[in-house]
Amino acid sequence: MATAPDPSAVHMQRFTVPFEYPVVFTRDLLDTQNNTLAWALSRLEPGSEHRALVVVDDGLAAHWPSLDADLEAYFAHHCGLELAGPVQHVAGGEAAKASSRAVDAVLGRIAEARLDRHAYVVALGGGAMLDAVGYAAALAHRGVRLIRVPTTVLAQNDAGVGVKNGINAFGGKNFLGTFEPPAAVLNDISWIRTLPARDRIAGIAEAVKVGLIRDASFFAWIEDHAEALHVGEGSATATMIRRCAELHLQHIATSGDPFERGSARPLDYGHWAAHKLEVLSEHRLRHGEAVAIGMTLDAHYAELTDRLDAQHVRRIEAVLSTLGLPRWHDALDLREDGTRLVLAGLEEFREHLGGQLTITLLDEIGRGVEVHTIDDPRMDTAIERLRDHRSAP
Repeated sequence: MATAPDPSAVHMQRFTVPFEYPVVFTRDLLDTQNNTLAWALSRLEPGSEHRALVVVDDGLAAHWPSLDADLEAYFAHHCGLELAGPVQHVAGGEAAKASSRAVDAVLGRIAEARLDRHAYVVALGGGAMLDAVGYAAALAHRGVRLIRVPTTVLAQNDAGVGVKNGINAFGGKNFLGTFEPPAAVLNDISWIRTLPARDRIAGIAEAVKVGLIRDASFFAWIEDHAEALHVGEGSATATMIRRCAELHLQHIATSGDPFERGSARPLDYGHWAAHKLEVLSEHRLRHGEAVAIGMTLDAHYAELTDRLDAQHVRRIEAVLSTLGLPRWHDALDLREDGTRLVLAGLEEFREHLGGQLTITLLDEIGRGVEVHTIDDPRMDTAIERLRDHRSAP
């Protein structure tokens, strides 16, 4: 160990910065009688004029043809709000994060509109698009205020309520990014009706995940309501989204590591394989679908290593089956020199945070435990078990 310098030569700088942002659950956000968005834009400086660049996921715009006009009408109705130019559309889905195109486009509009650090970017879309637009907002002037309006299940219950932004680069998922808390998150359940069934169902995987590692009673609730969630029943979907979001927010606030300075990512259960499977499937797998497969894989591995009872594994598989989520993809079988390519996801997962490998496994439903080594032959056996179980209920 290196010798510390003389204490008289060291000034240890230390300060604490509090963070606070509201996450609002609402309905019909752009109804001119709903003041939620106007409140979010004005709450930090009441009585001032508030300029905002509004950026919309082009997939959302395609399902909501009146969206631009609705946004313009909303801003026109509320005194003190000003649109900083026409509503901007950018790519949604993984295309938003696959390159810097969306980031550069938003940065260009921020510069063109001469937005300052007291202005806002309002982003409406899915999790990947919010990641990209949030990254652009965080870069401009070292941080223009961002209001996220998540419009998918995955974004409303997970990706959109946290503090991370980023895009993929240099072959790595989220290689470029920032930790930057938003000014507000506005969850409008009405947007969910614009989603194709596959995307809506994929987002439920993150709720299963947080129940498995944090809250056994929530997992049991999902089991009881799996059929209703599968068909998109409104009350069940709204309850699932809110409870999942609350559990994510609770973790961010109480984990002691909101900006992930350590080696652990306890809320990323099943994600080491999921991130790799997304790439290996050339993004034919939705993120939530890949997470479902990753959770099933890690559950079987936990059983093989005598951590998790087989009964719990069957419960996990059963609820994923009822929800309509996959537990297998042929990308699991891709190999190079005899080695499954998915296993490279372990080292890539470690590299993203640095330090030692830290993977969350289950000791029981509702309780995760961190491990620092994975036995590749047993993980290979777990993959074979996934193939054997893929058609089972």
